[in-house]
Amino acid sequence: MRWLTLYARSRQVPASFAAVLISAVAVWALARDGAGGPGDPRLPVLVLATGAMAASIGLSGQDLALDRTAAIRWALRRAAHVLLCGAVVGTVLLTVQTMGEDMATTAFVVRDTAGLMGLVALGAALWGGQYAWTPPFAWLSFAFFAPPPTSAPTQVASWMLLPPGTAAGTWTALVLAVAGTAAYAVAGPRR
Repeated sequence: MRWLTLYARSRQVPASFAAVLISAVAVWALARDGAGGPGDPRLPVLVLATGAMAASIGLSGQDLALDRTAAIRWALRRAAHVLLCGAVVGTVLLTVQTMGEDMATTAFVVRDTAGLMGLVALGAALWGGQYAWTPPFAWLSFAFFAPPPTSAPTQVASWMLLPPGTAAGTWTALVLAVAGTAAYAVAGPRR
């Protein structure tokens, strides 16, 4: 149990969790004021993206050389870390929704959380933990200002905002989740 506590502290899990909670409660308060209309996916996507970006700070340890030379199987721990972070981010939004304002369906939350955590993991594998937040931030920024999703490329570009069950949104999130988690689990964070 002690190693788990030390691991959580070294990965800044308490600070990340606090940021996830604060962002979820802030967006819940905005939704109660009627800032987004019913069925507007922007607020829940903002909560999920903020949560994924907050969780990204824990994808690299204090000392990458120590992580790389440790005699433990990091691949399974890295994959579990990404999956657990995604579960926490999605659960926080679904829990906050139970207090009143229904912002998104469970299918929407699962799809977007999986895709966003895959983007974060891919960012950590490519640019390191300190820059792992940039891919979801950039994609979210583009999705907010992208043209209406009428063609396949624009649907892929705005997959986060598409309704659940949309093939392009589901497949994009699935590919990002699998590719990002696998790249991070195998390669780890970049130096």
